[in-house]
Amino acid sequence: MSDKFQMMHTMVRVKDLDKSLDFYTRLLGMQLLRKMDFPEGKFTLAFVGYGPEETHAVVELTYNWDQKEPYDLGNGYGHIALGVRDIHGICKELEKAGAKIPRPPGPMKHGTTHIAFVEDPDGYKIELIDLDTRG
Repeated sequence: MSDKFQMMHTMVRVKDLDKSLDFYTRLLGMQLLRKMDFPEGKFTLAFVGYGPEETHAVVELTYNWDQKEPYDLGNGYGHIALGVRDIHGICKELEKAGAKIPRPPGPMKHGTTHIAFVEDPDGYKIELIDLDTRG
């Protein structure tokens, strides 16, 4: 089936596009791949990632211009996962830059892989998986 389907993106709605773009690009090292305004629909789409959309899954940040309140994150959505090296050092850098680390780095329950969670400006969880300890 992999020749018929390709993972393209994960979409999250964001309240402040500038803060979100700063978080995903400056703190997580993604690139802004493209950004499109839709004045008729009063929304903007920004795609960020680590490589071109043709070959990499990316994150679609959807900004609805009239959104005044934070989004209800719900309980069905899980998280985005990023592989990293030196998870402890990366978490220290993120924390120093003002990011929230609700789950500090350490071994996952019932395993040896070290993980951590960081929150984006809207409270979405991003799991960091240490590639050096991944089982």
